[in-house]
Amino acid sequence: MKSGFVSIIGRTNAGKSSLLNALLNEKIAIVSHKQNATRRKINGIVMHEEDQIIFIDTPGLHQSDKILNKLMVEDAIKSMGDCDVIVFLSTIHDDINDYEKFLSLNPQKPHILVLTKVDEVKNDKVLAKISEYSKFQSHFVALVPFSVKSKSYQKPLLDEIAKILPEHPYFFDPEFITNTNEKEIFREFILEAIYENLSDEIPYGSDVLIDKVIEKRDITEIYATIITDTNSHKGIIIGKNAQTIKRIGINARKLISNLTQKKVFLKLNVLVKKGWSKDENLIKKFNNY
Repeated sequence: MKSGFVSIIGRTNAGKSSLLNALLNEKIAIVSHKQNATRRKINGIVMHEEDQIIFIDTPGLHQSDKILNKLMVEDAIKSMGDCDVIVFLSTIHDDINDYEKFLSLNPQKPHILVLTKVDEVKNDKVLAKISEYSKFQSHFVALVPFSVKSKSYQKPLLDEIAKILPEHPYFFDPEFITNTNEKEIFREFILEAIYENLSDEIPYGSDVLIDKVIEKRDITEIYATIITDTNSHKGIIIGKNAQTIKRIGINARKLISNLTQKKVFLKLNVLVKKGWSKDENLIKKFNNY
């Protein structure tokens, strides 16, 4: 019996959250085409034969002068030392620069290099990319192609991870798919709905706090506050005749209901906290950094 923690590392939009959701066969992590959508670590628990693999979805590695982004990257780098195995994701379209930057961080734990989105190119492109990474083979334990659309890629990846996991009793009940607080997942789904319904910089100046959750027999009641930087952003989030916040609520309820398999009542409030995303203390308070 093996059990251990695996940090999923990579640049923004490399497919880290999509990988986690695919391995779980359940959506628990935020997925968006926008950069830096993942702000907080989300854990997913995968049982692979007799072994338990706890995946940690982390914010994307990137360079930024913004305090929020710097703290996100620091959190991702810290997770590289708090795990047993690192899975580094690089899309089939990326050059090797991102992987070289990862190596420059001097990771101390064994890592597997995963090439994502291989379904988007022909086999010769995949083979060429594998060949390109071959000069780094002394650094990685294994190189594994992966596609979230094809389940055939999942077993080889889980097999390689299981090989290097430590012998250890299960950390969590094998029936669990996550040990992340349910409120944090609800929070992420509401933030995803904000990303999908608002453009430009507004989502990056916003965050979500869950005020309370009331579980009833046939419905989950969620009361949440969207925090934003300015009154003008508040107006955009609410929208004309409250149409935008209504769309956000509809999208978020659907995401949450798909996970909980229950009806969801969601009450959203919008609160202006000027400059919150530049206040390190507030960011840490909101995100448990």
